[in-house]
Amino acid sequence: MRDQRLLIWSIILLSTGLLGEMKITPFGDDFRFSLGIMAYFFGLLWFSVPVLATGISVGAFVVLFRISLGLLLYDTPVLTGFTQHMPVFFYYVTFAAIISLLKIKANVEYHVKVALYGALADMASNVAELIVRIASGAPASMSYHEGLLIILVGLLRSFFAVGMCNMLAIRQVRAQAEQRRLELERLMMINSDLFEEAFYLRKSMSHIEEITRESYQLYQSLKQRLYPDATQALQIAKHVHELKKDSERILSGLFKIIHQERMLSKRIQITELCAMVVRANTNYSLLLGKQIQWGHCCNINLSTTEIYPLLSVLNNIVSNAVEAIPHDGKIDLQVDLQDDSILFAVVDNGPGISADDLELIFHPGYTTKFDAEGNSSTGIGLSHATDIVQLFKGDIDVTSAPGYTCFHIRIPVERLT
Repeated sequence: MRDQRLLIWSIILLSTGLLGEMKITPFGDDFRFSLGIMAYFFGLLWFSVPVLATGISVGAFVVLFRISLGLLLYDTPVLTGFTQHMPVFFYYVTFAAIISLLKIKANVEYHVKVALYGALADMASNVAELIVRIASGAPASMSYHEGLLIILVGLLRSFFAVGMCNMLAIRQVRAQAEQRRLELERLMMINSDLFEEAFYLRKSMSHIEEITRESYQLYQSLKQRLYPDATQALQIAKHVHELKKDSERILSGLFKIIHQERMLSKRIQITELCAMVVRANTNYSLLLGKQIQWGHCCNINLSTTEIYPLLSVLNNIVSNAVEAIPHDGKIDLQVDLQDDSILFAVVDNGPGISADDLELIFHPGYTTKFDAEGNSSTGIGLSHATDIVQLFKGDIDVTSAPGYTCFHIRIPVERLT
């Protein structure tokens, strides 16, 4: 933290000193208008630094910097340089004192007010510097036009510094918002995967309950027949019941995570959800080293609360299309409204699906995908997507030919919205 403060302090000192040499001398003497005050004012607004202490140190540094520069470049004697540049110290100290007095740091959200206060501080500081120069023996005359020039330059420098600060702040906020959006999308994609697991776990729990009931009925039947190993059936029923309770705890934890993340976005535009799917799978295609052209056309203006189920369905189908394309190709995601249903279409120009496979691809466990070691995938992606679509009282079908595959998904509007 100390090193960071020292770095910030050094940046303000050096930038003020260097930009102070970008100057004009409107009155033909040592008094100048420079860009140094803009660097100093920007530093006060952007960084958390003590105003008065910074003003004193900047004033002293600028005086020493200009004396050293005059000595090195023009062989100006130190005493002469001190007489020329000493009034600048009072300029920066006056500026810092007025900024502190007006409490600009506490009103940075009022941009015009801050800029006007900064201009007032600039004008007053110029007057203070001129008074010190006059007291040091400089000519004591100032025309009406020169006074107007001081006012104009004060306004320009102050508004420029505040404008630069606001521009950087806006860029920073936009960058943070983009980072937040990417993080939210990542969480939503993770949650869609969790939703799939929870969906299947909930589905399995009904089978577990049925097995428990049948095991207990088997125990009762064997017990009535005085079968010596009847207690084994009871033990099986107990073990299955324990499995059910563990599954319930896991399912409860999954839904707790899902519902917590749902609080981040309870409703989302279907257009944005589809764009999210396209962005995620664009990254996936690049990870696989594939060049894919994407098309995304959504002709509806509806939003949905069923974020994770819909993400699961679309992501499964679109990622399958990415994996099916050998090296380069095109994938289109189209959304339309027809009567009382929303129609999703995922079209790709991959190798297509054979007629024999078309009858099997929606069956659980069926797959044509294998990794580098020859291990097959789970084969439940499309069956899972089908289960979710049917849960929404919709339907899913596919048409395919060499160089063309299209998945059609139809879901009633009322089930999504």
